[in-house]
Amino acid sequence: MTRLTSGFWVQAYLTRLRLADIPAFVVAKGDETAGNILIKQSPLDGTARAFQRIMAMDGSRPWDVLAEGPEAEVDAALRDQRRFDPDLWVIEVEDREGRHLLDEEGLG
Repeated sequence: MTRLTSGFWVQAYLTRLRLADIPAFVVAKGDETAGNILIKQSPLDGTARAFQRIMAMDGSRPWDVLAEGPEAEVDAALRDQRRFDPDLWVIEVEDREGRHLLDEEGLG
């Protein structure tokens, strides 16, 4: 199965968010070809959730919560992940309703 490059996926994701009027920013640019991607969703109330892709037993790659709680703690978890893997992408999504679109077709 052909996989999209990380850079291509990130650009497509940012476009999808922009079309839904959801602000998002690349906080850390990772490897263009194969860097893993972390998504931080902030509802702008002092809390946040960070998502990562996991490999499920059936071979699918769903998004799973890596960290959630006070935004400072989520940011610390993301910094730890970046120290471990400097090729990571980190995308921050800011939406008061908690939208991130990761459950939409084509992004899962």
